[in-house]
Amino acid sequence: MSKSIFYHAGCPVCVSAEQDLIHLIGKEKVEVVHLGEESSRIEDAEKAGVLSVPALVTPNGNTLHINFGASLDDLKS
Repeated sequence: MSKSIFYHAGCPVCVSAEQDLIHLIGKEKVEVVHLGEESSRIEDAEKAGVLSVPALVTPNGNTLHINFGASLDDLKS
């Protein structure tokens, strides 16, 4: 993986974190995945260790939970 992946659900906490990360890291280095719109990617997020969103998965596989917006279980419903 060459880019970080930022998973979120579109809530205000997630959108704010997305904007901050893009500003800090750069849009070209972050793939943004809105799990509310791309529910097919929830399984990928789980495999990467994401338990809640917003979360950032780094290129070397570290999963960073930034703040609590929503549990992945809540997004499956």
